Amino acid sequence: MKIHPTAVIDSNAELANDVEVGPYSVIGPNVKIDSGTKVGPQCVIDGWTTIGKNCRLFAGAALGAISQDLKFKGERSFLKIGDDNTIREFVTINRGTKKDSTTKVGNNNLIMAYSHVAHDCNIGNKVIIANAGTMAGYVTIEDGVIIGGLVGIHQFVHIGTLAIIGGCSKVVKHIPPYAMADGHPAKVYGLNTIGLRRSGISKNSKAKLKCAFKLLFNSGLSVPHALREIQNTISPSNEIKNLTHFLKTVKADTKRGVCR
Repeated sequence: MKIHPTAVIDSNAELANDVEVGPYSVIGPNVKIDSGTKVGPQCVIDGWTTIGKNCRLFAGAALGAISQDLKFKGERSFLKIGDDNTIREFVTINRGTKKDSTTKVGNNNLIMAYSHVAHDCNIGNKVIIANAGTMAGYVTIEDGVIIGGLVGIHQFVHIGTLAIIGGCSKVVKHIPPYAMADGHPAKVYGLNTIGLRRSGISKNSKAKLKCAFKLLFNSGLSVPHALREIQNTISPSNEIKNLTHFLKTVKADTKRGVCR
């Protein structure tokens, strides 16, 4: 291991043989770090935190600290971070609140400087969170989502696959998959056409999504009625199935609702 002599690593921490740890970093007793991961200077990794392979942590990142939820009473909870993640300067990611609960970060994500991932969040794969993007507790972010800089996301909000949210937005409702949202509070302005193209979504699937979005956002129908019309009038594709599954999942949440 390439461990700087000023780093403080608990004897019970488990680090793979090739893990690198920079100056003045602190690693607690219940931490596990897999091979190829590089921990920069002045990072703090605490709690029951697991970090996968080939991650890179930049200066000042703080991972696995206790939940900031006032209901937290010192229970054992977890933070699990997957492989190939880049976590930039001064990012904070907290572990879960309730006993044995978990905050999860998937694979191949880029979390830029000063971002905050709160307790019990669930972040998928290939997500980009720009500088100072902040998530309250229990936020779910699906694969391929892009969060702009200085975005604030309310607790329990669910953001669907390949959605994009413009910088400085205030997100208080669920954002459907493939949507382009922006504003304070955020509103949906249409399909994330660039994200769809970059992901290789076919023209046929794009056309179906465009029809579905018209029913969902421009028809005046409620979400349950729009969902029914989408299922009855648009032939299924993987993207339509994902959209309808998302709407079924979140429609019972009367506190947040779907962003329109």
